[in-house]
Amino acid sequence: MTDRPALTHIDAQGEARMVDVSDKPATERIAVAEGRVIMSPATLELIVSGNAKKGDVLGTARIAGIMAAKKTSELIPLCHPLALSKVVVDITPDAALPGCRVQATVKVTGPTGVEMEALTAASVACLTIYDMIKAVERGVRIDGIHLVEKLGGKSGHFRA
Repeated sequence: MTDRPALTHIDAQGEARMVDVSDKPATERIAVAEGRVIMSPATLELIVSGNAKKGDVLGTARIAGIMAAKKTSELIPLCHPLALSKVVVDITPDAALPGCRVQATVKVTGPTGVEMEALTAASVACLTIYDMIKAVERGVRIDGIHLVEKLGGKSGHFRA
């Protein structure tokens, strides 16, 4: 049998639990996550030109991602509520996809990381883009949602 790290959200009896972070030092922690929304060139042009029926797709998705980061502990049962100090959601139209690249950066000074907040922000921003263009194109695809980078905390620096 190989030594594998234990899952931190499972106790000795196999029950789900919230990790106790009260003894961990508060340090600066940053996480970056990204995803892509793939669509037809015509749909991307609607977004870029500002002519989507529902309004400002990129601005709405950006705000939705920021709001989602702040609500992560309400959506993911074992996440700690955090006082986030920074949430940035950048959305870049990319004709080569064609579609939009979404990147979320989240920062906190605290005893636990913000990977879930960054992933939630990127996911919800992608979902919002989908919601705002689904009437025009049903075949839109969301993919590639992943953690790009994490800094701070005991485990140090991670880059995908």
